Amino acid sequence: MTSSHGRGLLHLAAAIDQEAAYDVGSYVESARLAERGGLDFVTLGDTFTRPGPDALAVLSGVAPATDRIGLVPTVTTTHTEPFHVQAAVATLDWVSRGRAGWRIDVSTTEGEARLFGRRHAAPADELWREAGEVADVAAQLWDSWEDDAEIRDLATGRFIDRDKLHYVDFTGSAFSVKGPSIVPRPPQGHPVRVADATEGHARRTAARYADVVLVRASSAAQAAAVREQLRGSAQEFGRDPDSLRVFASLLVDLGDGEHAAEPGHGGGGPRQTVQGPLYRGGPVDLAELIATWHTNGIVDGFHLTPTEPRRDLERLVNGTVALLQHRGLFRTFYPGSTLREHLGLARPANQYAVTGGAS
Repeated sequence: MTSSHGRGLLHLAAAIDQEAAYDVGSYVESARLAERGGLDFVTLGDTFTRPGPDALAVLSGVAPATDRIGLVPTVTTTHTEPFHVQAAVATLDWVSRGRAGWRIDVSTTEGEARLFGRRHAAPADELWREAGEVADVAAQLWDSWEDDAEIRDLATGRFIDRDKLHYVDFTGSAFSVKGPSIVPRPPQGHPVRVADATEGHARRTAARYADVVLVRASSAAQAAAVREQLRGSAQEFGRDPDSLRVFASLLVDLGDGEHAAEPGHGGGGPRQTVQGPLYRGGPVDLAELIATWHTNGIVDGFHLTPTEPRRDLERLVNGTVALLQHRGLFRTFYPGSTLREHLGLARPANQYAVTGGAS
C-alpha cells in the first residue's frame, strides 16, 4: 500500500457526536453516511461529566450496521481498569471484524475523581504518563493470546493451546496487571490507538503509542511544526515515523452552502475559537483547504467535527469529499476491510510469539 506520509494517501475522519442522543439509529445513520464517503473512521467522544450514552457501547451497536468504516470511541484511562478497557476495545474489534480504534484520553477534574472516590485529581502530565502505561499494557494483553491459541477441538475437548497464552505481569505507577486477557487476540492484532496531542502533556505518550495523532491547529505552520515534533519523538522511541498518521482536527460549519469561506476561514486556514480551530464556509473551499495542506505535506489527514451534526456531515460527504474524489485525491472505495488497512498500517507482530517470551 502507498505510504501515507508526505503526499501519499489522504485520510479523512469525522466525529459523529450528537448532543444527548440516546437512539443508536441516529449514530448508525451518521456512520453509514460517512462510510458512503469512504472515510477512514468515525469518532464518538465520551467523558465522565457528559450526559449521554457510553461511546464504546454505542459503537458496538453501530458495528453490525456498517461494513467498512472504522469505529473509534473515546475511552479514558483515568479511574478505569486497564484490564477492562483493553478487553472492551478488543471486543469492539471482534464485533466490527477488525474496524476498532481507541481514542485515548484522561480525566483531569476533581469532579470526575469524586465520581469514583478512589483518588484525587492529578496533574495532566502525570495522567498522560499513566495513559502511556495503559496503552502499553493493552498491547501486551492483546498479544497475550497468540493468533492460533484457539484450538476448538470438540473431539478432545481442548479449546485453548495453553502454550500460546502468555502472562503479562505488568506493574505501572498506579496499577498492576497479570493477564492473560480474557479476549482472544483482536483481528487487527492491536486495534488502532488514537490520541489528541494538541496539549504538550500528551505528546510523548502519543508519539510513543498512538497510530493516529490529532492536532487542533489553526495554521498550516502550527500543524507542520507539531507533526515534525511528533515524528522526531516517535523516532527517538524506536518507531518508524512513517507509521504515525498526523491529522489536523477542525470544527467545520458548512451552513453557508456554496458561499466562499469567511475571511480567515478559507485558503488561509481555519480561525481559532474557544472551541478550537473552526472552518466556516462552503464545501468547495474546505476541499481546497484540505487539498492544499495535504499536498504540501503539512498533515496526513483531517479529523472533522461538524458544528451541526446532520447538516454538516451530509455537506461534507456529498460536497467536500465528492470534490476530493473527483480530483483523485481521496479514495472512491475501500481497498481493504480493516481500519489498519484504511490507514496503510501494518498488522503488528505478536511480541510474545516473535520473541518466544516466557509464558
